[in-house]
Amino acid sequence: MTSPNIQAIHAFTTRFGGISTGIYESLNLTQRSGDDIENVKENYNRLCSVLKISTNDIICSNQVHGTNVRIVTSADCGALFKPNPHEADALITQTPGVALMVFTADCVPILLYDPAKRVAGAVHAGWRGTVADIAGITINRMVTEFDCSPKDIKTAIGPCISKCCFETNSDVVNALNNILKDKAIDCYINHGAKYLVDLKEANRILFENAGVTDINISDECTSCSNDKYWSHRKTMGRRGSQAAIIVNNQ
Repeated sequence: MTSPNIQAIHAFTTRFGGISTGIYESLNLTQRSGDDIENVKENYNRLCSVLKISTNDIICSNQVHGTNVRIVTSADCGALFKPNPHEADALITQTPGVALMVFTADCVPILLYDPAKRVAGAVHAGWRGTVADIAGITINRMVTEFDCSPKDIKTAIGPCISKCCFETNSDVVNALNNILKDKAIDCYINHGAKYLVDLKEANRILFENAGVTDINISDECTSCSNDKYWSHRKTMGRRGSQAAIIVNNQ
């Protein structure tokens, strides 16, 4: 699927269209789950064929639920199927033709594009990254590194676990209260002794706090739609991964 406000080649992938089998059926894009690597490579070939790019154009990082933002260029290309020494949960580039990719299976996938400066970004925001404001940190890096204006940045929040299914303890709510203050009340509701948390809304608020106004949000829930997306919670960790990818404009 795509977002109407991102003016660059991009996609939020689903489970459909690949050749992996079993718990990885079918367009699994993670190399770290135990899937047959040849199946994963063919899945990438199929995705790249649709996007009209090469696997050599794709750059990703080891995601650690942190707030490190990695600036990449064409020098980082060609390493998709090699050991990756980089840990980062957000990627930014101003290099034309570079494709940024982050992986999710309930966490929030976010794509960013500034058509004025031609800067692209991809963000993986789990709840820990969300409450640490990876959204605002990434926007700030786009501003300081590439002179972007937040008002020019288009943001797409893709399918992830939604408020209907993301049941948590009070530690997540306390962290939301700390970062969002009085706005946090819009991001959770009581659910017995626990809470239902809306990470999409939390990231929307964080982007608005950073000055971003053009924000498109998917209404799909990975847990509710486990036939279409992988959900870590729904499968208790026995799953593949979908991805969010954006190709910086030529």
